[in-house]
Amino acid sequence: MSRISAMIRRASSFIQQSPVAGTRRLCFRPFFQLAATEEASLPPPVAENVTETIIPKMPPFDYTPPPYSGPRVAEILKKRKEFLSPSMFTFYKQPLNVVDGRMQYLFDEDGCRYLDAFGGIATVCCGHCHPDVVDAILAQTKHLQHSTILYLNPAIAEFAEALASKLPGDLKVVFFTNSGTEANELALMIARLYTGCHDIISLRNSYHGNAAGTMSATAQCNWKFNVIQSGVHHAINPDPYRGVFGSDGEKYAKDVQDLIDFGTSGHVAGFVCEAIQGVGGIVDLAPGYLPAAFEIAKKAGGLCIADEVQAGFARTGSHFWGFEAHGVVPDIVTMAKGIGNGFPLGAVVTTPEIAKVLTRRSYFNTFGGNPVSTAAGLAVLRVIEKEKLQDNAFVVGSYLKERLTALKDKHEIIGDVRGRGLMLGVELVTDRQQKTPAKAETLHVMDQMKELGVLIGKGGFYGNVFRITPPLCFTKEDADFLVDAMDYTMAKM
Repeated sequence: MSRISAMIRRASSFIQQSPVAGTRRLCFRPFFQLAATEEASLPPPVAENVTETIIPKMPPFDYTPPPYSGPRVAEILKKRKEFLSPSMFTFYKQPLNVVDGRMQYLFDEDGCRYLDAFGGIATVCCGHCHPDVVDAILAQTKHLQHSTILYLNPAIAEFAEALASKLPGDLKVVFFTNSGTEANELALMIARLYTGCHDIISLRNSYHGNAAGTMSATAQCNWKFNVIQSGVHHAINPDPYRGVFGSDGEKYAKDVQDLIDFGTSGHVAGFVCEAIQGVGGIVDLAPGYLPAAFEIAKKAGGLCIADEVQAGFARTGSHFWGFEAHGVVPDIVTMAKGIGNGFPLGAVVTTPEIAKVLTRRSYFNTFGGNPVSTAAGLAVLRVIEKEKLQDNAFVVGSYLKERLTALKDKHEIIGDVRGRGLMLGVELVTDRQQKTPAKAETLHVMDQMKELGVLIGKGGFYGNVFRITPPLCFTKEDADFLVDAMDYTMAKM
C-alpha cells in the first residue's frame, strides 16, 4: 500500500457525523496538516504487509455548529497584537479560533470538532453551553440584568443558601466576587483582620492570583512581578513526585512550624493552600500533610484557608471539595471557575463569627452577587446534582487515570501520572531518574494531539505537565480517545 493510500484511509478519522441522517462532512484542515507532517516523516516503504498504525477516532456527537462567517485566525491575531495586552499568549503553533461549544466539545472556524480536555482551565464543569445553565442566564437577563446588593433580589439569597448547604460545619456566610483572585484577596484580608496579624503561610509552587495580596501568596517566579509583596512565608511544597520527603506529609509540615518559629512573631494570620495545585502542575498534596499543617497554623492563632478555585465543585470526584479528601474543615473557603461554568463568578465562604470583621468598615463589591451571575451559579449546582456529575467525575476520572498510568508503563517520557477525579496531571521527563523536564516534547505532543482533535492544557513550573481538567460530563469513550491520541503521538516521537 502506498503512503498516500494509507493517509487517505486515515482520513476517515476526521469524518464527523452530522445530526441529519445520511449526511457526513470532512474536517479537511487538520487532516491535511497532519498528512503533510506524516508524509515528511514517513520512512521509505519496505514491505506491503507492514502493520498500519490507525489514527484514533473521535467519538460520535449529535451536534453540528452553524456555519461561521466571522473574522478568521489571521485577522484576530492582528487585532490582538494591536489592541490587546502583549502579555496575552496562545497555545499551539497554529492558534485555535474557537467559535462554538457544546458539552465536552469545541468547534473552530472551519467547523472542526475538538474534545475539550482542558475545560477553559478547569472552569467549564457542566459542559459548554449546557441548556439548563443557558436557560437560567437568559431567564434572569430578561427580567433584571443588574441592580445592586443595596436592594433585595431573590437570586443572590437562593444561591447563597444552596452554596452554604454544600459546605461542612458552620461555613455558611457567603461573600460573592467576580473571580478567584478577588476571592483569595478577600480571604487574606479577612484572616488578617480577624487575627490582628499580618503574616500568611503559603506553599511553594502555589498559585492564588495576580493582584497585590494574592501575588504575594503565589510562589512561582513565572507569575510574580517585581512589586512590593510582604507578609507571606512560603513553606516547602509537599510534592510526592519532586519533593524532598516523597509522600511523607508530616515531615513537610514541620517546615510550617519552622517558618512560624523563625520567620514570624510566633503568631500568624493564616495558612492558605490548594488541595491540588492546579497551575503548579496538578500536584496532589502528600498524605497527612494538610491535617498537620492546619493544626500547626491554628496553634499559632491563624485561620486555615482552602483555595478551591480549581479543585472545587465536584471535580475531584470522591468529594465535592478538594479539602474534604484530607479530612479537614477550613475556616475560610474560596472558590471560582467551576462555580459559574464559565460565567464570571467567585465566592468566599466563612463562619458567622469570622464574617463579622467586615462590619468594622464598609465592604462592597459592585458586581459581586449580580443577579445573572448568581442565577448561573444556582443552575450549575442543580445540574451537578441532577446529572450526578460528581459520580461521573469519580468513575470516568478513575478510569482515565488507570489508562494514563498504563501509558506510563509504555512510554518512558511519562514520569508521573497524578491527581484525582477529572483533575489529572501527566508529567513528561527526558530522564526518569533525574526527572529532567521535557518542555519541548510537551509542546510537541500538545500540538500533535490538537491536530488529532484533542485539547489539553499544560502547567507546572517547568511547563512540562499536561493538565487534564475537562467538563465533568466527560465519558469513558472520551477518555479512551484522549489516551489513544496521546499514545499515538508519543509512539511517533
